[in-house]
Amino acid sequence: MQKTTFKISKMDCPSEEQMIRMKLADLTNINLLDFDIPNRQLTVYHTENHDQIFKRLDNLKFDTSIIDTVSADNYSETTDNTDRERRLLWQVLAINFFFFALELTTGFISNSMGLVADSLDMLADSIVYGLALFAVGGTMTRKKNIAKSAGYFQLTLAIFGFMEVIRRFVGLEPVPVFQTMIIISILALIGNGLCLYLLQKSKSKDAHMQASMIFTSNDVIVNLGVIVAGGLVYLTNSKYPDLIVGTLVFFIVGQGAFKILKLSK
Repeated sequence: MQKTTFKISKMDCPSEEQMIRMKLADLTNINLLDFDIPNRQLTVYHTENHDQIFKRLDNLKFDTSIIDTVSADNYSETTDNTDRERRLLWQVLAINFFFFALELTTGFISNSMGLVADSLDMLADSIVYGLALFAVGGTMTRKKNIAKSAGYFQLTLAIFGFMEVIRRFVGLEPVPVFQTMIIISILALIGNGLCLYLLQKSKSKDAHMQASMIFTSNDVIVNLGVIVAGGLVYLTNSKYPDLIVGTLVFFIVGQGAFKILKLSK
């Protein structure tokens, strides 16, 4: 068993990770892919030489180079950690999906587009985690279909969100219930804090864990933004702080949808 580490300069989010997984999926000499997104590195445990692997990676135009190739003495230890990390990912996925449902429901009840947008950001994270978990072991066609469906669904939600924000900007809408905005966002902040605690406690360098930490850290910032918007709604008695935050988060959700759609090409 060999271990080849690649530097992939343009790999900065899980959508690129999934593209790479799909590109390499049919290579029978690959035993394990270990992604390090923050450092933009991919470690491949494989038999035979790495020439075909590098060629596939280079075709993606992600600025790939080879760091080194060594004997994989720790391969069995790396494999043993997979089930534990998978269980942890399921926990993070469950927390994200729960708060998606909670924020979506309370967002409509309280007339807050900030909460609705934040809920879709949670859903975007859940979609990426779900892609990583449900597509494992599936065929290339199945993976592409999952990515396409998830991407279009997320993009549709973002478009309807933008349309609703525009309607509320120009229409006579009631001021959002700032108490609900703040309370639910604080609960979501606690949920994301729990996710970060679980992920950091694992001390894992696995790609999905690193990606989860990046996503959850971004969610914390969004939660704080909605809390601030709730405070501004209270101080100004205006709907506009909520709509501005909602617009920004819908833009983030839309960007994520386009990245996911790349997986289906």
